[in-house]
Amino acid sequence: MAAKSKVQGVVASDKMDKTVVVVVERQVRHGVYGKIQRRSSKFMAHDDTNQAHAGDLVEIVESRPLSRHKRWVVTRVLQRAGAPVRTAPATGAEPGGVR
Repeated sequence: MAAKSKVQGVVASDKMDKTVVVVVERQVRHGVYGKIQRRSSKFMAHDDTNQAHAGDLVEIVESRPLSRHKRWVVTRVLQRAGAPVRTAPATGAEPGGVR
């Protein structure tokens, strides 16, 4: 049995019951010119507890076909939509300070 794929993406829509639409972005290199481009894919994922909402960062895992379009399941919510992004504390002087 092959390993199941895990991907991270942002919830684009949560208007259905127990289903969310997740947008997964990836970067690909153009074949001729070499420029890096962003491509995105939309997946419908099963969310049994309706815990994911629009804008949330979620992790989804491949599963058996659950319906005509659903082949993914939300495993966990990594970051809520309104939650601040955690960064390391800044060191040194504040920007725009006296030199």
